[in-house]
Amino acid sequence: MQISKTQDTHYQRIGGEEKVRALVQRFYQLMDGLPEAYGIRKLHAADLQGAADKLYKFLTGWMGGPQLYVEQYGHPMLRGRHLPFSIGDAERDQWLLCMNQALREVVEEAALRQELSAAFAKVADHMRNRDA
Repeated sequence: MQISKTQDTHYQRIGGEEKVRALVQRFYQLMDGLPEAYGIRKLHAADLQGAADKLYKFLTGWMGGPQLYVEQYGHPMLRGRHLPFSIGDAERDQWLLCMNQALREVVEEAALRQELSAAFAKVADHMRNRDA
């Protein structure tokens, strides 16, 4: 007798394309509007649509959905792609402030919110390229 273990991906658990888009949209709304996020907002272009599109494509694959980012841009090389930007503790914390708020507003499942928040914290910390 074979036991089938099916584990849904984060992409499936969040609700697929619609919910990932909603998460990204809310993240950028928060980043654009919160005074506490000014440090990371100024690292972006005036028009956030390009950044939002890239983050959507990246998160889709990162969460276990279609590899949209890889298909269009190749390997993410996140840290390398962020090296031109000065990212320290303050920028990491501002990014996480916006993402965690977006998670609270968009993701219904508490366990999924916790899992994604913990994973985002590790990635955001890895993006730091200067002290403090």
